[in-house]
Amino acid sequence: MDTFKQILAFVNVATRGSLSAAARGEGVTPAIIGRRLDALEARLGVKLLLRTTRRLTLTFEGQAFFEDCQKIINDLANAEAAVSLGGVRASGQLRLSAPAGFGHRHVAPLVGDFMQANPEVTVHLNLSDRLVDLLNENIDCAIRIGELTDSSLVSVRLGEMRRMVVASPAYLVAHGVPRAPADLAGHNCLSLGQQRGWTFRDPESGQVETLKVGGRFECNDGAVLHEWALAGRGLAWRSLWEVGQDLREGRLTSVLDAWQAPPMGIYAVFPQRRHLPLRVRLFIDLLKDTYGRASYWELP
Repeated sequence: MDTFKQILAFVNVATRGSLSAAARGEGVTPAIIGRRLDALEARLGVKLLLRTTRRLTLTFEGQAFFEDCQKIINDLANAEAAVSLGGVRASGQLRLSAPAGFGHRHVAPLVGDFMQANPEVTVHLNLSDRLVDLLNENIDCAIRIGELTDSSLVSVRLGEMRRMVVASPAYLVAHGVPRAPADLAGHNCLSLGQQRGWTFRDPESGQVETLKVGGRFECNDGAVLHEWALAGRGLAWRSLWEVGQDLREGRLTSVLDAWQAPPMGIYAVFPQRRHLPLRVRLFIDLLKDTYGRASYWELP
């Protein structure tokens, strides 16, 4: 038990950034947390944290140990929750965050289904393209797409998402169909402006490269680029979650399919906790089951 308390103290300090915050989370004093860390480092014979009066920094060994411990604690919490599912009903408030466009189309409808199946749960859904701070904003779970940068969060891969170049049939009739990324130089490409470019993978070599594109229209809102593509104003590089229905119904056509970039992951991320609430577990399971089905994103 002392060993587990030491490890839990270490993970909480690394996650929350201070002894006092970890102490508040465990309901003990900072001095107790400090003694547990000292005992852990003494038992392992390595320095895990560099502590000063202003900040805590993980050592190289500490970072590796933190990642392993984080996974173990999460697996244990899931095991405990799974064994107790039989007689327990989900309840309480579920606080969620998701990117605005994706959340509107692919999270909010599932929230409705989830609340119907779990009538004792209330949901607060925050749709924003801002990277929310889960701990400080008290968010139970956030949906994120693409590369994850915050190593202090636990993540569950829910599925994957492709991006593709699309245009209206009218635009392609008027301006021709690009056969390779180099052909984009002769087209009006609808760009986010400050984005790095459009990413492609060579179908022969497998090499991935990012190509800067240009055109007469730029906008920092992807929904506007989607509308402009539908209006025949140019080519756009959009995600399948956004244009899938337009492709199925013929309003848009995808081009350069053989050059599509590798798919991105769709993740649920949440703060490290000893016990993941049942309402969070069940909602993550719903997302994973839905996004993991190929038929959910199926193209004609």
